[in-house]
Amino acid sequence: MVDEEILMPALSPTMEEGGLAKWLIKPGDFVKAGDIIAEIETDKAIMEFEATSDCKIKSLLVEEGATQIKVNTPIIALEIENSQKLSASMKTAKITSEPKRVETKGPTKKTEIKKPSSKKEEVMTVRESIRDAITEEMRIDESVFLIGEEVGEYQGAYKVSQGLLEEFGMGRVIDTPITEHGFTGLAAGAAFAGLRPIVEFMTFNFSMQAMDQIINTCAKTLYMSGGQMNCPIVLRGPNGAASQVAAQHSQDFAPWFSSVPGLKVVQPFSASDAKGLLKTAIRDPNPVIFLENEMLYNDPLASSNVDEELVPFGKARILRQGSDVTLISYGIGVKHALQATILAEEKGISIELIDLRSLRPLDYASIFSSVKKTNRCITIEECFPVCSIGNHLSASIMENIFDYLDAPVINCTGKDVPMPYAKNLETAALITVDEILTAIKKVLNHS
Repeated sequence: MVDEEILMPALSPTMEEGGLAKWLIKPGDFVKAGDIIAEIETDKAIMEFEATSDCKIKSLLVEEGATQIKVNTPIIALEIENSQKLSASMKTAKITSEPKRVETKGPTKKTEIKKPSSKKEEVMTVRESIRDAITEEMRIDESVFLIGEEVGEYQGAYKVSQGLLEEFGMGRVIDTPITEHGFTGLAAGAAFAGLRPIVEFMTFNFSMQAMDQIINTCAKTLYMSGGQMNCPIVLRGPNGAASQVAAQHSQDFAPWFSSVPGLKVVQPFSASDAKGLLKTAIRDPNPVIFLENEMLYNDPLASSNVDEELVPFGKARILRQGSDVTLISYGIGVKHALQATILAEEKGISIELIDLRSLRPLDYASIFSSVKKTNRCITIEECFPVCSIGNHLSASIMENIFDYLDAPVINCTGKDVPMPYAKNLETAALITVDEILTAIKKVLNHS
């Protein structure tokens, strides 16, 4: 027997540290090759960690629940016969119960499932809620399918599609070549034929390769066909800045897509809204851009209780009631706004916080009602400052309720530069909580 130390593995290209979510073994246990011994939390997913050879667990070097464990830190000591080490493996997540398949006579027939007796479920991450929304809609409607790069065998670049290939097979969970223009066009054609495709972009930066299909095919066909051809397609994936993935993988395209007639655009913050909005999107007869954020997939602040209710488009959520300043945001901007709100309220400032959720259509009524009450408004987002969502909201507020403003609307955004790779420069390029607090002080002190 040879003593070995197993190091914290790097399970994604951007992973620098991780957490030990759960140990499935204890010292003294004998494990065989293929046995799952731990669940490792990365910056993108919780992945199973398995043995590649028979060995004995000598000791566990980190406690269950430990976080911020640097890559290459020893986590297990073991005794092994042939000095082969353990390796990470992303195994298929098991569905807890075998679903009943819905019988359908045609590809577009839909059967509603019964809601559970209790609305509230366990706290879920954004990643889990998106996966569950796709799974549930695929179970009740056989016309729904998932298509994209690495959505099947690899279970999604960010593990959103874990378990789907195992349950639904290659006919409905389709791995594609690296050609966004190609598989988006294929999915659009399927939508015209009566199916309901969900297209996953590994990042929305890559959707630029499919812009002709998204804009000229998906968004415009209903209008150009005189209402005769619907395109019930969902285009989803991570949007905006991640962590040191540089300019070509970090842009926020929310304003781009929101400017296009024929598209519906949503970007949720919480797990509850992510599930409710995605289920609404899949059932919608029109093309929907569903923007996610990689940094929220496993964020505790975005995790929430998730019920079975659909979330309608065009309806914002009032996260906090207040009287001094209205903060308006969406997606990961809501996280920054929440943090700023807590600090502002400690200083006696009453904040009304609006999570837009839906960017096209927008809930103008809720926005105008809030600004009429507080008389001050700040918009918060990570996109570029020019032609941002906040720019449009500022113009709409000025045109409709200008007389209620006691200060100019301030737009807090990312900086007007391509996203740097260096961590310190990346941080400087993004919106910060301190910048939001400065904006709050400015609108309150305006004379």
